[in-house]
Amino acid sequence: MQIEDTMLVDFLTGALTGTAIVEGARDLASLKGIFGDEEALAALDPSRLVYRVQAFQPVDEGTEGGLFWGSTVLEPGLVGDEYFMTQGHFHAKRNRGEYYSTVAGFGALILMDEARNVRVEWMRPGSTHYIPGYTAHRVANIGDQQLSFLACWPSDAGHDYRTIALHGFSARLLCIEGQPKLVPQP
Repeated sequence: MQIEDTMLVDFLTGALTGTAIVEGARDLASLKGIFGDEEALAALDPSRLVYRVQAFQPVDEGTEGGLFWGSTVLEPGLVGDEYFMTQGHFHAKRNRGEYYSTVAGFGALILMDEARNVRVEWMRPGSTHYIPGYTAHRVANIGDQQLSFLACWPSDAGHDYRTIALHGFSARLLCIEGQPKLVPQP
């Protein structure tokens, strides 16, 4: 690998630096439809940042046998009683797995299999989570500071956001009496 293709990770913040890094951000307006309380969402500033992502992509997307490395910083906040969260997705190649490793903050990794069974793994600094294939995943920030985590996934995995946009997850992580609780959805 040439030196200009090198990526550096700040393991205190999760920030990535280098030349082959792709960046993106999601605000409340771009996440319309994922939160259960549309009235509460409408009362918030639509330009409010929810999360930002960085990805080191040293090979072309779709390259079999390659790996991508990413970083996500998820802001604290609530829409009604639902925690700020990532959009959530299956992989386009459903059998592809992924790793998440928490750098800072506290969160919940929400996992849903294709039979719509949902479970949560709690994220804290140093926790590392394996996301198996055939599993949709999203992360919610359950703390009062930024949640930062790193990810590694196959470069040919792809993302299927459409299935989640159409059907959602079968449970929502809500703040009930100050505590996160997974609540099944009809």
